[in-house]
Amino acid sequence: MTANPEITSNLERFRFRNLHPNVYMGTASDRYSGWIGQIYSEGRYAGRIGRRSKRVKRESFVEEVLPVESVEEYFQHFRTLELDFTFYRALLDGDGRPTQNFHVLRTYRQYLNQDDHIILKVPQTTFAKKLRRGDKYLQNEQYLDPEIFIRQFYEPALELLEPWLDGLIFEQEYQRKEERSSPQRAAEELDAFFDQIPRDNRYHVELRTETLLAAPVFEVFEKYGVGQVLSHWTWLPTLSRQFGLCGRRFLNPGKGCIIRLMTPRGMRYEDAYAKAHPFNALVDGMLNPQMVKETADLMKTAIQEDVRINVIVNNRSGGNAPLIARQIAGQFLSIQVA
Repeated sequence: MTANPEITSNLERFRFRNLHPNVYMGTASDRYSGWIGQIYSEGRYAGRIGRRSKRVKRESFVEEVLPVESVEEYFQHFRTLELDFTFYRALLDGDGRPTQNFHVLRTYRQYLNQDDHIILKVPQTTFAKKLRRGDKYLQNEQYLDPEIFIRQFYEPALELLEPWLDGLIFEQEYQRKEERSSPQRAAEELDAFFDQIPRDNRYHVELRTETLLAAPVFEVFEKYGVGQVLSHWTWLPTLSRQFGLCGRRFLNPGKGCIIRLMTPRGMRYEDAYAKAHPFNALVDGMLNPQMVKETADLMKTAIQEDVRINVIVNNRSGGNAPLIARQIAGQFLSIQVA
């Protein structure tokens, strides 16, 4: 058997929408000028590319960002998009007034079509035990507050994006050994939280502490229909190992799964960012072939179990998300036709 020539041709043009009905390929954020010539047309945004300064550790970087309308071109290539800026600020403030993120999402909405899909990150104020304030990490007083989650994020998110909203990611930061909860205690906290918020099959949790990937926590996920995010990230085990820890089960009853390819294992965010910037090419030695293979294998497993799998690729996992996605798609197709 050979691969469909049309699909192969599409990969050359970075078009991933027709890989398989159950495969939703996408990226973590969009609008990168480094993707011009791959995802975005040459010259189309001339004079409208914004510049913003970003400080990572002790270095300063300049990011060039396309206007929001570029998402129309993005969705000619990908089926889903993770918007992660909502991680840093809720959609409504404490007084119920729309924040800047609310207005940005409303702008995105103007350019979405019927078959486009959005995944949002839940604000860190809901799910992070500690928040960075200056050079310190302080206890988060709003941790697992159901009312704040519902009022300041969940309800306005549905108001803005209900037809397109395909997933909500709760990300919890890595916990040092001397500070981390036991799996049983973490399960109790999560049980109390998910019991007080609306049931929704679009919830997915990313825990970045390996010891919390344990039976008591997975039992809570299964109880409330919460998906386990499989994350290729600095201090987590391999994707295959993470999937094995939950018994190789897809826990989301809505038949959805999310894989996030964030950073090379063992490489800190700051180093991954510095290596990948300006995100326009693969970086020698940065992309892990095992990550590519295990992602493709999980895609195949999901299809066999009739699960819709969202593969979210970050530039920091190898240098350039579109090129990484093309490698994964090629690996997936080789498995399918073998």
